[in-house]
Amino acid sequence: MKFMKLGSKPDSLQTDGDNIRYVATELATDIVVNVGDVKFYLHKFPLLSKSARLQKLVANTNEENNDEIYIHDIPGGPAAFEICAKFCYGMTVTLNAYNVVAARCAAEYLEMYETVEKGNLIYKIEVFLNSSIFRSWKDSIIVLQTTKPLLPWSEELKVVSHCLDSVASKASIDTSKVEWSYTYNRKKLPSENGNDLQWNGVRKHQMVPKDWWVEDLCELQLDLYKRVITTIKTKGNISGDEIGESLIAYASRKLPGFRKGMIQGGDVIKNRLLVEALVRLLPTGMGSVHCSFLLKLLRAAILLECGEVERCELMRRIGQQLEEATMADLLLRAPGTDTTLFDVDIVQKLVDEFVAREQSAQPDSLLDNEFHEIRSPRMVSNTSKEVVAKLVDGYLAEIARDPNLPLTKFVNLAEAVSSFSRPSHDGLYRAIDMYLKEHPGISKSERKKICRLMDCRKLSADACMHAIQNERLPLRVVVQVLFFEQVRVTTSSGGTSTPDLPGSIRASLPGGSHGSSRSTTTNTEEDWDSVPTAEDIKALKGELASLRLAVGDGRRGTDRSNDSGKSSAEKASSNKMKGLLMSKKIFSKLWSGKEKNGEITSSDTSESPASTNADETKSTPSRSRRHSVS
Repeated sequence: MKFMKLGSKPDSLQTDGDNIRYVATELATDIVVNVGDVKFYLHKFPLLSKSARLQKLVANTNEENNDEIYIHDIPGGPAAFEICAKFCYGMTVTLNAYNVVAARCAAEYLEMYETVEKGNLIYKIEVFLNSSIFRSWKDSIIVLQTTKPLLPWSEELKVVSHCLDSVASKASIDTSKVEWSYTYNRKKLPSENGNDLQWNGVRKHQMVPKDWWVEDLCELQLDLYKRVITTIKTKGNISGDEIGESLIAYASRKLPGFRKGMIQGGDVIKNRLLVEALVRLLPTGMGSVHCSFLLKLLRAAILLECGEVERCELMRRIGQQLEEATMADLLLRAPGTDTTLFDVDIVQKLVDEFVAREQSAQPDSLLDNEFHEIRSPRMVSNTSKEVVAKLVDGYLAEIARDPNLPLTKFVNLAEAVSSFSRPSHDGLYRAIDMYLKEHPGISKSERKKICRLMDCRKLSADACMHAIQNERLPLRVVVQVLFFEQVRVTTSSGGTSTPDLPGSIRASLPGGSHGSSRSTTTNTEEDWDSVPTAEDIKALKGELASLRLAVGDGRRGTDRSNDSGKSSAEKASSNKMKGLLMSKKIFSKLWSGKEKNGEITSSDTSESPASTNADETKSTPSRSRRHSVS
C-alpha cells in the first residue's frame, strides 16, 4: 500500500477522554473548534495561515466576543479535521488509501488552497493521488470504497471518476503488462501448486489469466461495482466471457447460498436489487455467460420475486443456449402455492424460447448474408436440438415421479421437442413408463395420448425387451414394439422385406406398418387398454430370443459357406423364412388371447395365422365389423 508522510514535528495532539483533543504546548490555546461531538482546543495562528474557511469563522466569532466555533458538516468528521489540523501545525501525519479521500474532502471544505499558502494540503494530496494511488491497482479499489460515505464531495472533486478510470484501465490492460499483485482464489496457478514452469533450469514468466481482476472487484459495494463494470465495458477491451466471470464471482461472494442454487438468509430487498443489477450487467453476446449461471440467477430471481422484465430477459437468454443446461439446473422448485414439486411452467417457457430461436433463425432471402448474421440469431444445429431433446426426456422422467403432475404439462413439454430428431427414444420411453407407474388411475384416452409421444421404431433392443414385459403399456404399443423389433432383426440378417402379418395385427400398426407411431388408427379403446397375460409375455420373450438365435445361425452359416455359394444362399433363405414364421407365431400368440375373449372385432381376423387353410379362409365371410374411432 502506498503512503505519504506530511510534516516533521512530533505529534503533540493529545486526547482527554473520547471527546477532547488538545495541543500539549507551553502556549495556551485560544480557540475551541467543535466538530461533531468532539472539542479541539487549538491555536488560531497555525489554523488561519492555511484555511480560508477558518479565517471567516474566526472573524465572525471575534465580532461576537466568542472564542468557540462550530463545524458540523465537514466531510470525514472529527478524524478528517484532525488530519488537517495536524498539517497546519506541521506535525507528522501519514496519508494512505484509507484516509486520503476524507482528508482531501475536509481540506476542500476548509478551503486549504494554494492561494492561501503555497504547498497547501490540497496540492500535496492531489500529487499523492495522481502519482501513487491512481497508479496502484489495489489502492485504487480501496480509495473507491472510501468515497461512498463522502458523497457528494468525492464525486464533485472527481475522485470517484478518477478511481473508476484507473480500475477500468488496469483491468483492460494487456495481461503481459500486469506487474502488480492481485487476488485470484478461484483457480490455483501452477506456481501455487508447486509446479513452477522452468526451461533449462530457468523459471519461466508466469502467464497472467485474463480474468485476474474479478476477485478484487468483489470487495466493492453494488453501486460502485456496477459503475466499474460499465466503465470497463466502455473501454471495449474486455471480452464478454471475462465480464461473465466477474458477474459469477460477484454473485457467489455477495449472495449467500448462490453456488448451491438456493439463496439463504440476508436482506431480501438488498439481494433482489443485486440480482436485478446482475441481469442488467449481463454481456450481450450469446454464450458469454454459461447457461448454468443464468439458471441460478433465474432461480434466485423467482425466489426473491424480482421484476418481470429481469425474469423475462433471463428466460430469453437461457432459451437461446438451452443446450448447455444440465438436468440439475432445470429442477426448479415450484412456488409454495403450487401443488406440484417442480416448476414445469418455467421449463416449458425455456423450451418454447429455444424452439422460437430455431424458427427465428431461418434465413431470409431478402437479407444479405452479412446483415443476417447481425440481425438474426445463429442457426440451431441438429446437435443442439438433439441435446435439448435428450435433456427434456431426462427432465420428464424426473418430474413424472410427482403424483400431482397433470398429464397436460407432461404431454405439452414432450410435444415441444417432438420435431427434434434423436436416434433413440429410450429416454422418452423411460419417462412415459415412470408416469404410468406413478399415475395408475389415468383414463384410457390419457394412456393413449401419452403413449403416442413415443416412436417404437427408435427403441433399443434392451428397451424393447423391457416394453414387451411391461404390463403398464397398452396392448397396441406392445404389438408395435414386437413388430419393429422383428423387422430390425430380420433386416440385420440381410432381409429387406416386411413380414406378411395377419390383417388384424397389420391394422393395429401405424400406417400399415410403415407409418409413424403417432398416426391415427382404427383401434377401439379396449385395444388400447388391454395388456398381455404373464404367460403370453413369457412365451413371447422366449420366441423372440429364438428368432434372434435363428437369424444369428443364418449369418454364421452364410459366413462359413464361402466355397458353396448356392448351399449358403439356400440356408440363408431357409433361416429367413423360419424367422418370418416365428414372427407370425409371436404376433399370433399375442393376438389369440384377445380373439378368444371376443376383444378383436375385425373383418381381417380371418387372416390370423391360426387359419391354416387359405381356401377355407376365403370362403368364410366375416360376421362382424370393426368399430372405427378417431
